Amino acid sequence: MHPRELLPVCGILLLLIRGSEQGIHERRLLQDLFTSNYSRFERPVENETQPVDVKFGIILQQLIDVDEKNQVVNTNIWVRMTWEAYNLVWDPLEYGNVTTIRVPVNHVWVPDILMYNSASEGFDATFPTNVVISYDGSCLWVPPGMFKSTCAIDITWFPFDDQRCDLKFGSWTHDGQYLNLTEDSPAGGDTSDFIRNGEWELIGVPVRRNLLEYECCPEFYIDLTFTIHIRRRTLYYGFNIIIPCVLISSLSLLLFILPPDAGEKISLGTTILLSLMVFLLLVAETMPPTSDAVPLIGIYFVCIMCMCSLSVLFTVMVLNLHHRSPDTHHMPSWVKHFVCGWLAWILRMERPGGGVSRRIAMQRARLNDSKLETLDEKSRSLMANVLDIEDDIRMANGSANIMMTKMEENMPMSNVNLRYDIVCILKEIRKITSKFRRDEEENDVKNEWKFAAMVLDRFCFIFCILFTVGSTVGIMWSAPHLIA
Repeated sequence: MHPRELLPVCGILLLLIRGSEQGIHERRLLQDLFTSNYSRFERPVENETQPVDVKFGIILQQLIDVDEKNQVVNTNIWVRMTWEAYNLVWDPLEYGNVTTIRVPVNHVWVPDILMYNSASEGFDATFPTNVVISYDGSCLWVPPGMFKSTCAIDITWFPFDDQRCDLKFGSWTHDGQYLNLTEDSPAGGDTSDFIRNGEWELIGVPVRRNLLEYECCPEFYIDLTFTIHIRRRTLYYGFNIIIPCVLISSLSLLLFILPPDAGEKISLGTTILLSLMVFLLLVAETMPPTSDAVPLIGIYFVCIMCMCSLSVLFTVMVLNLHHRSPDTHHMPSWVKHFVCGWLAWILRMERPGGGVSRRIAMQRARLNDSKLETLDEKSRSLMANVLDIEDDIRMANGSANIMMTKMEENMPMSNVNLRYDIVCILKEIRKITSKFRRDEEENDVKNEWKFAAMVLDRFCFIFCILFTVGSTVGIMWSAPHLIA
């Protein structure tokens, strides 16, 4: 082999020799600690009656997902556990000032602490990292993990809700006499490195220590329950669900402004009702199928849908009154006095036609009737000199008899024709007069029905405005918070 080819091989060998020489003290320390009388199956206490004091804490890194439908919370957490091991103590001066060592977790005793309410498939979602051991026997183990825990989601105040999800940690086999579990910090979980979530705002992670006794075992068990208190951000739901719902519900008020003769009142109300049903289905897709509570936004949707249904019902009633006529319906007295009278006066409504009151309109109708009667009397006086009442009857029965009678009296034929024409004209005038009178009476009755429909339409309009505003303000005011 050429000497130049030997140079890289020699360099690699030198590096390996130097790397092995630098860990001689740590290797000797590991041999002295773990090859003599150490066993990772025994608790690191001098007396078997003493418990191992384990301080436990969590470092919340990220809130990944909150699944309301399956009631599962997915988080990224670093678990921090510290305890004292009497059989892992050494003098740093004897081992080249080595103060700490890193040992794989399967070579040293670690507390069997698990999350009780885990929803993960493997149950234990932590990564088996090394344990940091100091010369005074203190052990530090910080395994990270993706924890999936069960959480009872309360949707009563959705989307203005707060959720409190518990993470319950405790020893699986050691009771309180053998493992004393205490919190690392009284303030709870560490959130200094928390990554901000777009849907939820983190309020805090308090902790409480519980001592529980189970029916199966006489011993008591200790657990630490960390409560992740989060609050839903309402900006997304406000712009995508609440504001469109309020705008669509406001459109239902247009049902009472649209004229009845337009023919689009019922179709507009039905379209608005279907639009609200679509928004309700969108909200129901994100909610868990539970009957324990009804979400606040669901109550609001139900109120708005009831209001839209009432709007359609009121519109049908208004259209029914608007298109009534004296041929099909007779106006009751209570409609005239209550709807057209008192209710119209309360709503400050007057009959259309330039503000003319009913009294003036009735006076004008009487004046027209008097003029027609005067014209009729003049016609009668004009015909009295030409033809009497019996002649009128005979003319009504048949013109042939009149012609024969007048010819028998030796009267001129021209006068007979003139009298006959005048009687026919008078008869037609009477028919036209009676027709005008009937038409005016029918128009008066129709106008009464239309005015009653207008009054009822105005009353329903005011009622729906008050109902919409009242329900919106009442439901929103009952929410624990509106902006998060």
